[in-house]
Amino acid sequence: MTTASRTRFSFNLRLRLLTSYLVLMLVTLGVIALALFFLIGNRAAPPQPTFERLAALTQGLNYIDAIADLAGGPNQRFLQDQVHELLAVFARTRNVRTLHILLTQEHATVIYDSARQYDPGDQIRLRGDSYRSKQLAIVLSRGSRQFFGGFNDPDGREWLYGGVVFGQQRFFAERVDHNDLWLLAEPQPTVSLHDTLAVFSSALAPPLLQAGIAGFAFAILLAALISRHIAGPLQTVAEAATAVARGDYSAQAPVSGPPEARSLATSFNRMTAEVLAANTAQRDFLSNVSHDLKTPLTSIQGYAQAIIDGAAEDTGQAAQIIYEEAGLLNRMVLELTDLERLQAGKLSMASDPIDMAQLGEAVVQSLLVVAEKQRIMLESSIEPAPTVTGDGDRLAQVLMNLISNSLKYTPAGGSVRVAVERAGAGVAVSIKDSGIGIPREELSRVFERFYQVDKARGPQRGTGLGLAIAREIVEAHGGRITVMSRGRDRGAEFRVWLPAG
Repeated sequence: MTTASRTRFSFNLRLRLLTSYLVLMLVTLGVIALALFFLIGNRAAPPQPTFERLAALTQGLNYIDAIADLAGGPNQRFLQDQVHELLAVFARTRNVRTLHILLTQEHATVIYDSARQYDPGDQIRLRGDSYRSKQLAIVLSRGSRQFFGGFNDPDGREWLYGGVVFGQQRFFAERVDHNDLWLLAEPQPTVSLHDTLAVFSSALAPPLLQAGIAGFAFAILLAALISRHIAGPLQTVAEAATAVARGDYSAQAPVSGPPEARSLATSFNRMTAEVLAANTAQRDFLSNVSHDLKTPLTSIQGYAQAIIDGAAEDTGQAAQIIYEEAGLLNRMVLELTDLERLQAGKLSMASDPIDMAQLGEAVVQSLLVVAEKQRIMLESSIEPAPTVTGDGDRLAQVLMNLISNSLKYTPAGGSVRVAVERAGAGVAVSIKDSGIGIPREELSRVFERFYQVDKARGPQRGTGLGLAIAREIVEAHGGRITVMSRGRDRGAEFRVWLPAG
């Protein structure tokens, strides 16, 4: 990746981050502004200003004290109409609603309502408020009480009231079972659109604007910091990817930055390692297959030419060698075909219950003659084990291949030991020999196609496909196959585990 490309990559990332932060910030501020606007527009106005106006109007009723006594005397009921007329005049001239309420311990009964929403004798439910006017307390006579709160008309309309119960006078001392409450009321005020806009523009718009400016500056700083924190690791991954695309499979991306970038770099490095391994395996495969094909083909061509030219001293032996080399090529083709079908999952297998102890013993017995001929001690340790579900012929092929390999690469006087035992939730079969061993650096490659640790060793050449086929068969049965060796001339151990079922 060139310097210009890195710069453009970093700039584009910073620009996208900055744009996303700004959009998010603007959307958030817009939602907050709309929410505040509608909350302000839909709420009721504070009642205190209305209570203050009603308290001031109540101070103008200095004569109400005497009116209350005249209208409330037991023999002066005829004066109530005149008193209520005065309340009606007060309501018209002050643009306020007046009510005369009779308070008892159980009820609040309407005597007069200038708005005529309540008829005389109707019950009214008054909601009290803690507001008290200091100025009104100074004006009122001793024993008087002020009341503030709200109530609802029968049609549901809300009102705020301010009122007073005057202290008892000496004119009619027998009136002690009730109190006359004189109320002044105004409709419950609401916040108008004009008021909402005024409050919003004067009180909320400047802070929101300041928050937007501060957020813009913070977004630029945050975008710069985060883009540096993220863009750097991403740039290194991009550079490593470019190197791999050019064929440099050794390129590695440094694992740094935030967790997501570290995870990306780790995955990329793992992918690169797997690509390198696959590429190496492909090259080795081509090298091995060409070598394994070249040797028998050279023999066939050489002996065939000798027969044609009449130079072969023993044509029968030459034909026998041609036949054996052709047989090797045929086995190689068949095994390679089986391997490809196994890897593609196209090779059908039986699903029968298999006694691995019995199968292992049978394979050992079939190879005893080979072991005796090579003067190798073939031992077995077979323990009862749970059955597995699978293809008996294919599993026998696995054991036959592993034991044959151990016999092939164990010199005369050595030993091969086969053990079958229960292992966890399955069965383990181990084949341990005292043969030529496997170098530790080559243990990871022994199951590759055509890979042979040392083609020159052993009494006869193989196809190099047996272990690869064995691994595919074991894995197709849900098991696993491993190999261990402490190095050259220190033997090797193959271990197969299959799940019970």
